[in-house]
Formats: sequence, C-alpha cells, structure tokens
Amino acid sequence: METTYDSKQILDILPHRFPFIMVDRIVECDGKEWIVGIKNVSSNEPCFQGHFPGDPVFPGVLQLEAMAQTAGVLLNQIFGNEGGTCYYVGVDKTRFRRIIRPGDQMRMEIKMLRIRMGMARAQGRVLVDGEVACEAEMMFGGGR
Repeated sequence: METTYDSKQILDILPHRFPFIMVDRIVECDGKEWIVGIKNVSSNEPCFQGHFPGDPVFPGVLQLEAMAQTAGVLLNQIFGNEGGTCYYVGVDKTRFRRIIRPGDQMRMEIKMLRIRMGMARAQGRVLVDGEVACEAEMMFGGGR
C-alpha cells in the first residue's frame, strides 16, 4: 500500500522547520523499504543569496539533506518515532551529475538497504526531469 503526505503531515513527522525543511511532499511510500519525496526549488530559497548571485545553483549539500529528510520520514515510520530525529552518520559513493536551479523540481527516491540495531543504510538519488542530478549511499543513526 502506498502512502502520500502533504507538507503539513511532513511537519508532523520531521523535526525540521523553515528555512531548513527540504521536502514539500511525499508522493510514494511503502512504509518499510522505499519512499519518494518532492522538493520544488524556488528562486527565493535563502541559499541563493550567496550560492551564487547572478548564477543560482542549489547546493549539493542541500541535495543530500533533501534525500536525508525524505529518508527520515520513512525511518521515523519504521522506528515509530514521529517527530524524532534520525542523524546522518555517513555518506558514501556520492556523485553530483546535474546542476539544479530555481524552477526545477527535485524527486528524491530512497531505498533502504539495511536496518539493524537502530542504524540504517539507504541508497538515494535526486532526479530532475527524469535525469539523475545526485546520488549517494547514506547511513543514519537513531535519535530521540
């Protein structure tokens, strides 16, 4: 069964708030192995004031954060910890393949690879218009 969440429901699940919430909507989620989130990149994102004036590029580190937050929605469901924090403990095999700019829509696709003893490993990628913009393997540790 697939589940979807709007922005209000995401705020009930994740502890992040403006200006650092990086997921606008969850469009697919099986509740145990995979999840797909959406982020609409707007020209008024705070990062564009300095990255880069006159040539706005959505930072790679924020692409990773968007994937982590999407994974966090799923992990909080798996661990029964809505509103809790799952912490990044590592990122491997990261590649940035396409520049993301204002007006783009990021599709974060996350697949859990392993969950064990409060730790999780996931494979994620960000797509824009069906093209891979970023991919990484991420590790998370449980929080509060």
